[in-house]
Amino acid sequence: MEKEEKKNSGRDNGEIEIDLGEVFYQLGKHIWTIILSALLCAGITFTVCNFLITPQYESTSILYVLSKSTSITSLADVQMGASLTTDYKMVVSGRPVLETVIENLKLNETYGELKNSVTITNPSDTRFIEISVRDPDVKRAKKITDEIADVAADYISKKMDQDPPTIIQKGYTDGGPVSPNTGRNTIAGAIIGLLAACVVIIVSWILNDTIMTPDDVEKRLGLKTLGTIPADDDINDELKPGARRKVRARNA
Repeated sequence: MEKEEKKNSGRDNGEIEIDLGEVFYQLGKHIWTIILSALLCAGITFTVCNFLITPQYESTSILYVLSKSTSITSLADVQMGASLTTDYKMVVSGRPVLETVIENLKLNETYGELKNSVTITNPSDTRFIEISVRDPDVKRAKKITDEIADVAADYISKKMDQDPPTIIQKGYTDGGPVSPNTGRNTIAGAIIGLLAACVVIIVSWILNDTIMTPDDVEKRLGLKTLGTIPADDDINDELKPGARRKVRARNA
């Protein structure tokens, strides 16, 4: 009686018991739907990445920051060079430098548009400044990053009264596209499709309150079944000629 009361109270409170075994059974029953969903999403992602998104190329030039001396002679000079690196990052991406680059190369871009395509980084514990430019044309990306390096070095020398940074690497044109990453995006699309199909199947199963078996009667209504009546289809199956022969054979 106590168990029955607990079951009834759980149903009254709207609690839903989920059998993990039944969940895996439902997923297994719809395994081809899940696979097709994953393949469909992967195919859509692959198509979008290859045919609808313009590839972006990246070219990088590197500056080496020097302090105002011909050689490093003390720890103070090293620390001075490290602090100047942070200042130079602001200068390189600043409006004076980038607007000069736009004017020199006659670019059809605003300062904000060019700045969004430029990335300035300083690798940890170094005095290097990496100037990276992304553009659909790899040769154009190289031209822009080289011009930024040249203009920034000249600007620092004139405006900040410092030795100009040394350009130790010019941009390159032999790199492949950095965006989009077709392989990674395709795998992500397949995973999303798989998970979406699983969620839809499980939610549909949970929300389906149709009583199909005697066990469903006990689980959903808390009632014991005393017997079952065959559906019309089952009766018709038994009345088929083949079925009659089987029945007579068993009785014989």
